Amino acid sequence: MNYTETTEWLFQQLPMFQSKGATAYKADLKGIHLLCNHLNSPQKYFKSIHIAGTNGKGSTSSMLASIFQEAGFKVGLYTSPHLKDYRERIKINGKKIGKDYVTNFVAENKEFFEQYKPSFFEMTTALAFDYFAHEKVDVAIIEAGLGGRLDSTNHIDPLLAIITNIGMDHKQYLGDTLAQIAYEKAGIIKSRIPVVIGEYTSETKPIFEQRAEEKLAELHYAQDKHFPHYDSDLKGNYQEKNIRTVLTAISILQKYFTIAKQDIVNGLKHVIHNTGLQGRWQELHKKPLVVCDVAHNVDGLRYVIDQIKEQTYKKLHIVLGFVKDKDLNEILPLFPVDAHYYFVCPNIERGLDAEELKLEANKIGLKGEKFNSVAEGYEKALALANEKDMIFVGGSTFVVAEIL
Repeated sequence: MNYTETTEWLFQQLPMFQSKGATAYKADLKGIHLLCNHLNSPQKYFKSIHIAGTNGKGSTSSMLASIFQEAGFKVGLYTSPHLKDYRERIKINGKKIGKDYVTNFVAENKEFFEQYKPSFFEMTTALAFDYFAHEKVDVAIIEAGLGGRLDSTNHIDPLLAIITNIGMDHKQYLGDTLAQIAYEKAGIIKSRIPVVIGEYTSETKPIFEQRAEEKLAELHYAQDKHFPHYDSDLKGNYQEKNIRTVLTAISILQKYFTIAKQDIVNGLKHVIHNTGLQGRWQELHKKPLVVCDVAHNVDGLRYVIDQIKEQTYKKLHIVLGFVKDKDLNEILPLFPVDAHYYFVCPNIERGLDAEELKLEANKIGLKGEKFNSVAEGYEKALALANEKDMIFVGGSTFVVAEIL
């Protein structure tokens, strides 16, 4: 198979949470254990940092990778989901894994895959581990997919674990209270491995403390620390919290790596250039101002909508779409009623029908039209907006992916 055929096989033959949702979620670690044993335990051949949390995982991972790159290290970065290209998930120093490596990996292991039927995410995680080991990275930043305790990435023994925050997302898989979700995320805390908690609440802090005590792991709370201000090319207001988490992590990692203050300054200023991160309060146009953001749950969207309210514009246009497993009763009331809406459905199996979204939004006073595609809704917003207006595109990672 060539590269295109290989990725089609990966996407179609085995479930991918990105498009399928619940049918792709495997709540155990047997598959990744089996795969890594088959591949001679590649995860043991590189240093790693493990990052979980409800929001900010991708930004935090990319900030850390960028700082390490500026310090001269060879840095692996594993994130999910991808926006446009499967290879975005696996990078070294900002460069995507080669098509040949993906193709050869699947070809060499296809018989094993077909016999044991690992999930899409298990295969992709194993591919990342194999690639980072083969390329002898100095450090790999590994972002958890869903949860933590039973996530495929939880097969590494990292130098440091990071949990950015806990919010209400993926409740059908992780639990419907903050404490239950925190328990799943805290599953990445391992014996005597220090852990950074970006943000905590009265509900989540006891969960972290109990797990850390059981594992004799040193806890560091980033939200209680104070650092000088650092500029970043990631412009969302919420990035201040992620920066504080990153700075706390770097202060601990200094015992393993030499990282100068200027590396931190340059790393935070050049995240997008160094890692290729997209979709975080990303300005696509100036007149009218067009911003997209991949925030897709209550906590993430609250920050984004607050930042929209800070902007100066004559009229606000919002191109909005979701996946089916979101609680619209929680999310839709966050959005302003004085905007004009363009209701869309992302082009994946999990996409929420635009007509259904429009009906639910209308019930609480959000007015607008539905469109047959994200592109159609976005083009209509561009056509109707004048230079002094603002267009926001979001609600789902997959809506943003279709306009980038």
